[in-house]
Order: sequence, then structure tokens, then C-alpha cells
Amino acid sequence: MKSIYILLSCFLLSTFIHGQEKFLTKQGYTSFFSSSPVEDIKADNHQVLSIIDTSTGGIAISILMKSFMFEKSLMQEHFNENYVESDQYPKATFKGHISDFEAIKEYEKEVLIKGDITIHGITKTIETKAIIIRSDQSISLKGSFPVKVADFGIKIPSVVVNNIAEVVDVTFEFDHKPYIK
Repeated sequence: MKSIYILLSCFLLSTFIHGQEKFLTKQGYTSFFSSSPVEDIKADNHQVLSIIDTSTGGIAISILMKSFMFEKSLMQEHFNENYVESDQYPKATFKGHISDFEAIKEYEKEVLIKGDITIHGITKTIETKAIIIRSDQSISLKGSFPVKVADFGIKIPSVVVNNIAEVVDVTFEFDHKPYIK
């Protein structure tokens, strides 16, 4: 009987440890900010999915484009229909790697993240620095990077070209928790 308890304990412990290899958030935050002489445009998204594989340092992010919220509903409509064409390209994704992830201990540290971002059906390799805070119970990431709108085939009509910056600032904040199946 004792060996059954030991076997059961080992099984549960291995399941728990295996589950700790992945950290997930379904309510990550990302935003973008466009500043121009005519107007500033900001949009927020609190429904970002992100997962980190602690065994490899891999990270994947999925952003539903229609979840970006704007101050003005007309801006949101134009963003989804005319610029990012959310019906045709519903998501932006990122697949990459956090450098030297295995060396990160329980403190705040600046890291380099490199990978492929896909927006509007076009994939580009990017590199950005981020602040990571790692513990047994969470992995938090915070950072920002520039995105050149034209690099992703997003066309800005000439009538509003002065209203939208050529380069927008993208920020992100993710608080990952252990993924348990």
C-alpha cells in the first residue's frame, strides 16, 4: 500500500513539474501610440494571449486585432476596416525566443527578445529589449518597440496621411502564470 502512495505522489509531482514548463496569460496588455502634428492616436488591448516555454525560453503571442479599443469609435472602425483589415487578417502574432532565459533568476532583469512578428499577413524579424521579473509563480514581461506601418503593407490614404505617424510605438505588459492542464 505504501508503494502505491509513493507511486501516486511521484506521478502527481511529475505532472505538476511538467505543467510548470509553460507559463500563460490570456489577459496580457498591449497598446500602440501614433503621434502626429494633427492628432495623437492610442489604442489598448487587454485580451492578448501569451505563452512562455521555460524549458526553451520560447515565447508566442497572439493578438486579436478587433480587441484594440480606441477613444473614438470612428478611429476603431477605420483601423479595423481600412488599415489592418481585421476581417482578412484577424490576428497579429509573434513567435520568438528570450535570450539567456535559463540564466534568469528571481529578480528584475533586462533581456533581449528576438523573433518573427506577423501583422497584416506580413512577417518581419524583430529584436527588442524587455524587463523580465521571474519567480516560481509568475513571469512578467514589460517593454516597447517601434513598428513602421509601411513595413507591414498597411496603406494610409493620402487624405489622412498627416494624421497617422509612419512609425507607431507598441508597448506590452504580460503577467504569465503557470499553465496547468
